[in-house]
Amino acid sequence: MTDQSSHFPKFYVTAPNACPYLEGKTERKIFTELRPEQLAYDREAILNYQGPDTNRQRAEDLHHSLALVGFRRSQDIAYRPACEGCHECKSVRIPVILFKETKTQKRILSKNKDIIFEIKPNIATKEQYSLIVNYINSRHFDGGMAGITFHEYRDMVESSPVSTVIIEYRLPDGTLVGAALTDQMQDSLSMVYSFFDVSPPMIRRSLGVFIVLNHINIAKSRNLDHIYLGYFVKDSPKMSYKRNFQPLEILTSNGWKLLNKLN
Repeated sequence: MTDQSSHFPKFYVTAPNACPYLEGKTERKIFTELRPEQLAYDREAILNYQGPDTNRQRAEDLHHSLALVGFRRSQDIAYRPACEGCHECKSVRIPVILFKETKTQKRILSKNKDIIFEIKPNIATKEQYSLIVNYINSRHFDGGMAGITFHEYRDMVESSPVSTVIIEYRLPDGTLVGAALTDQMQDSLSMVYSFFDVSPPMIRRSLGVFIVLNHINIAKSRNLDHIYLGYFVKDSPKMSYKRNFQPLEILTSNGWKLLNKLN
């Protein structure tokens, strides 16, 4: 008889920590490893990767299956909230074929029509690091990523056992003004983390919204089904922007449900 135990993921639960979204709440996560033990990824492996092998495909399949039930990826870990007495974190995704741009979103696309984007291998650069540090110091100085080092940033970008890219956004003069770490699944894109220039001259461009709209357009060009946006928390201002991408699908106890708005 063949031992199949190694083909099934083992799940673990974290200790309670302060919730980053709701004051006074604590969070726990359930997580599992995506990276097969025998795989070792480094910068050369990312650059020289020629196509799927059995181990990588196994990680891709597991990642896709877990995304369907609300898991997110961080490096080689897939996780989802497992909080006691709280179920406010809801997984949301955009059904690409149904998405309709609002007048405001059309204006944002027009404002950023000069932006040049490039889909690149998930290799961390000092240029990207400088941008994310400024972004975190401005928008998330009190969050878990405050004080991120370049080594930590490189791990965040490059430690992925699945198909991951970093999309760079530049002005015509070459200035980097945005980036998005994005997982490429068989039928969807999953936005892992995006960051952008938040200096006063760039605020009017609404680059965060533009980056999501750009992902939708990329998905349309590839005939993909969804853009995974992570979690939505109704009472968290940090999550409010996700309301504006309609319609949204939200993961409920009865599966994914299409909503025209989030109450």
